[in-house]
Amino acid sequence: MKFKYLISIISILIFLTGCSASYKELSTMETNKPRNFQEHLLSEYKKRATFEAEEMHDWNSAKLYSEKALKSLETDEIYPEEISNWKLPEENITEIRIAYDNLMTIYKDAKKIDPFNLAKAISSLDCWSEQQEENWQTWDINSCKNDFLNAMHNIYEKISTQENEQENTDKNNNLENETKDEVTIVTKNENKELMQIIYFDFDKFNLSEVSKDKIKKFLNNYGSVINEYLVVGHTDTKGTNKYNLSLSIKRAEVVKEILINYGINQNSIKILGKGEESLAVNTPDDTKQPANRRVEIKKTN
Repeated sequence: MKFKYLISIISILIFLTGCSASYKELSTMETNKPRNFQEHLLSEYKKRATFEAEEMHDWNSAKLYSEKALKSLETDEIYPEEISNWKLPEENITEIRIAYDNLMTIYKDAKKIDPFNLAKAISSLDCWSEQQEENWQTWDINSCKNDFLNAMHNIYEKISTQENEQENTDKNNNLENETKDEVTIVTKNENKELMQIIYFDFDKFNLSEVSKDKIKKFLNNYGSVINEYLVVGHTDTKGTNKYNLSLSIKRAEVVKEILINYGINQNSIKILGKGEESLAVNTPDDTKQPANRRVEIKKTN
């Protein structure tokens, strides 16, 4: 018995030594202000590792984050952990798998146009999964989840903006080719600052707390200057036109209900479902694209 006990103690010491080695290497490393995707990854994972080691004394998690931070020095091909690597509660697997799929769908585009939020989304999804596996610190679960959702919302907006800017550039080029003696100026929507976009998961029309908070902040900032609202629901191209039209209306209705709950008169809200008719990001038919699954809240007057 004593021999087995001694072996157990030695095994634990070896494990802790391995955990602390990667964290020690990371913690003594000086980091400058991040300038690219790899440096953002290093920064985000270092924050996670430091919290787990110094605050929670969770050396297993600190090891994971430390190793991924150090790996980012060697390659920019860093992804969130596969969902199958985690022992997640059955009721949470689907939600986190959808989150993983959404991230992987926009990974390549996000690396080019928003490396900061991509690094934040990757590290936050690992954190969300890790905390959900432990399944007892609800405040940490929600914090990591909300960090992920905020980062993803920011990426979707960047992807949509880039798509629109490219379309405008293409239109300008075409017009210039057609008529050299005309000058065409393409301006952004004059009410763009009065439009809030809310994103949804695949085939869903429920709102996250992050989305509700964005609506609330939008109303706090602009509610006093808006008399009438137009709430327009959209989908990606996965599924039939009929189904997507119905889904887009449901998404608009859910947002309308939130607006009413926040004190907006229902008579001043109009809803519209456009299905897959007006894509933020052009895709082929039957294609999943999270940036297209949205509701736009607009000022109509």
